[in-house]
Amino acid sequence: MENTKNDVYDIFIQAGQSNAVGSGIGFITEEYIPTEDILYMQPDLKIFIAEPTYWFDSVSGDKVTAHDFSLSFSKEYIKSGRLSEGRKILILRAAVGGTGWLDNRWGMNDDLYLKMMEMIKTALDLNPQNKLVAFLWHQGETDAILNVSYEVHYNNLKTLVDSVRTTYNCPDIPFIAGDFCYEWKTTCLSQTEPVIQAIKDVGIAIGHSAFVETAELHSNRQDTGIEDGIHFSREALHQLGIKYFNAFVKI
Repeated sequence: MENTKNDVYDIFIQAGQSNAVGSGIGFITEEYIPTEDILYMQPDLKIFIAEPTYWFDSVSGDKVTAHDFSLSFSKEYIKSGRLSEGRKILILRAAVGGTGWLDNRWGMNDDLYLKMMEMIKTALDLNPQNKLVAFLWHQGETDAILNVSYEVHYNNLKTLVDSVRTTYNCPDIPFIAGDFCYEWKTTCLSQTEPVIQAIKDVGIAIGHSAFVETAELHSNRQDTGIEDGIHFSREALHQLGIKYFNAFVKI
């Protein structure tokens, strides 16, 4: 899909790792129907109509559909009347699975941070009326596995959010982050609790932020039986997007 100079976007940054990419499978209570009002920008800077990803199971041949929480967030944004007439939503898909700071992916000189910043600049430059509306973040599992300290995770995350707000002159852009999938989190609390506390405390320090609780949301294992407790299921990610939106409207 080609962007035209007449397209005007409310821009959502979606960044982090696999639960932001959307690795949830299984049933869903409300199928996502693509619309020309909700678009993705991919890391190659191409713009497409947003839709769930899918693949075909190598054994059964069945189609497997995955969800990401920005889709239900966007639907709620439109239903609430926040998308003005003549504007569209552009979701910047900056998340990459299995990444953090300790593996040198999200630091100020690292590839994913630099790519995210390039995507933001490109989206804003498409039209002077484009605006950054929300920063949707879900990340931390990799750094937790690598035994990151509270202080290191806090400093890294705060630096990242501060840099986005400063670079693009959006000091009040809402920053929303969420807790880990509980089935996995509770198996390694000594590693996960410092990261989650750091994320919560960054939100308090920077303001215009919210933290989303996830205790009742299921993993892929809980909803499908596959050996995957770290990723939210498809239905859980659908609900997570609604939770992120409800947090957004309270900021």
